[in-house]
Amino acid sequence: MYSEPSAAGSVPVAPTVVDELGGAPVRVRPGDTRDQEFVSFVIASGRYLLRTAVLLCGDPVRAEELVQATYERMYRSWRRVARDGDPQAYARRVLVNLRVDGWRRTRREVVVDPGALPEQAGPDNTGAVVARNAVVQALARLPLAQRRVVVLRHLLDLTETEVAHELGISVGTVKSHHARGIARLREIFAEGDLR
Repeated sequence: MYSEPSAAGSVPVAPTVVDELGGAPVRVRPGDTRDQEFVSFVIASGRYLLRTAVLLCGDPVRAEELVQATYERMYRSWRRVARDGDPQAYARRVLVNLRVDGWRRTRREVVVDPGALPEQAGPDNTGAVVARNAVVQALARLPLAQRRVVVLRHLLDLTETEVAHELGISVGTVKSHHARGIARLREIFAEGDLR
């Protein structure tokens, strides 16, 4: 949403863009196409990046922080990114790299205790919400390397080669993590103890 606040006195006020997701204002300098392009990108990519971050983190609060850090890095190099290629692919790569850096720092981090995840949706919610909740819980039980590959392959629809390129690993490693991750997900769903 774009709004032009009223100016108090003779002091010019910069236009404000409010992000749909969080309602946080972003100041835009008048006539600066770089800022306008970036704000348009943020509005267009916000839901996609947040959904990806939630799937990688398992925690909505940490996912929002991850998306914010991604936008911060994107803004610093926006001119080059917008000129050289696909900003959404670059943002996704930054997001995944930031999350991988977090995993490296914490090594044996337990992303989310499955018991701490939200309860199953009530009768007024749709079956899709329950199924999504089960998928997120099942993904939280996978080892970190397998989860990254499964999320990038199936939820972001990247090819094995693209996943290998994004994570900086070989295609063979992608295939083995993928096979093990899918096998483990089948076991988790067969156990049937997802809430």
